[in-house]
Amino acid sequence: MVNRAYSGFLSLVDRLPLPSLKTQKIIAFIVILTQGGIAVTGAVVRVTASGLGCPTWPQCFPGSFVPVGHGEVAFIHQIVEFGNRLLTFVVVIVAAAIVLAVTRARRRREVLVYAWMIPLGTVLQAIMGGITVLTGLLWWTVAIHLVASMLMVWIATVMYAKIAEPDDATTLIVMPKPLRWLAALSGVALAGVLVAGTLVTGAGPHAGDKNLDRIVPRLQIEIVTLVHLHSQLLVGYLALVVGLTFGLYAVGTSAAVKKRLHVLLVLIVAQALIGVVQYFTDVPAILVIFHVAGAGLCTAATAAVWAAGKTRQYEPAAVPA
Repeated sequence: MVNRAYSGFLSLVDRLPLPSLKTQKIIAFIVILTQGGIAVTGAVVRVTASGLGCPTWPQCFPGSFVPVGHGEVAFIHQIVEFGNRLLTFVVVIVAAAIVLAVTRARRRREVLVYAWMIPLGTVLQAIMGGITVLTGLLWWTVAIHLVASMLMVWIATVMYAKIAEPDDATTLIVMPKPLRWLAALSGVALAGVLVAGTLVTGAGPHAGDKNLDRIVPRLQIEIVTLVHLHSQLLVGYLALVVGLTFGLYAVGTSAAVKKRLHVLLVLIVAQALIGVVQYFTDVPAILVIFHVAGAGLCTAATAAVWAAGKTRQYEPAAVPA
C-alpha cells in the first residue's frame, strides 16, 4: 500500500520540469533563510509584546483566521503576530518545493531523507507555535519553539551541503575522525548555549505580552545567574571551535573548510559582543532581534563546518604510465 502510494507520488512529480543542480541549491538555500527567518520574526513578535495579538490557534480570533477589530487587543499587535503566521505558509511552500525538486531529480536516499525532514519538522513547529499561544506564552514552550527552529536551521544547512555533492561520487573523509568528533562536540556545546539563552529569555523582560489582565508565566530564577551560565557555555563553545581550528590547520585542511571556520569564529565573537552590550544596556528590543538572528547564523555556520568533515567528490582520473 505504501509502495503504491509512493509510486503514484513519483508519477505526479515526474510531470514537473527537471530541476538543475543550481535550482536545487537555490531552493535549499531559501529553506535555510526561511527556517532562520521565522525565528527572527518570532523575536519581533516577542519584543513588540505581540505574542497574543492572535489569542487563539489556528484561528486568529474565534470565528476568524484574520485580524479583526477587538477592543482588548491593539491592532498593531494583531498585525505583527498575524504576519508571523503568514510567514509559516512561505516556510511550508519552500519546504514542499525542496522535496519535489530532489524527488524529481532522483537524488540519492540520503538527500531525500534530509529533504523530507524539512516539511515534517515545519509541521511540528507550527503545532508547537499553536501550543505556545494556547498556553499563554508559557516560557518553556517559547524555549522549545526557538531551540526547535535552530535544529531546523542545522538540518537545512546539512541538507544544502548534501545536495551540493554529486550522487555518484566517492565519499571523502576531509577531517580525521578525532577532529570530526570535536566538530560534533562543538555542535553539542552550541546546543547548550542555545538552551541557556532560552532560559535567560524566559526570565528576562520581554515576555511577549504586556496585558495586565493576563500575566505571562515567567521562569522564576535570578536572571544574572542564568546570564553567567549562558556566557560560560558560550566561552566553552568558542574554545572548542578555536581548538578545532588549530587542529584542522595542523593536519592541513582544505581552503573551503578554513573559510567556514573563519566565518564561524567571526560570528561567535560578534554574537558574544551583542550579548555583552545587551547585558549592560538592559536588553533593548532591537538587540534581541539581532541576537536571535546571530544564533541562527552561528547554528548554520557550525553545521556547515561539521558537514564539511565528510563529503563526496569524484576521484581524479588515473594518469597513464
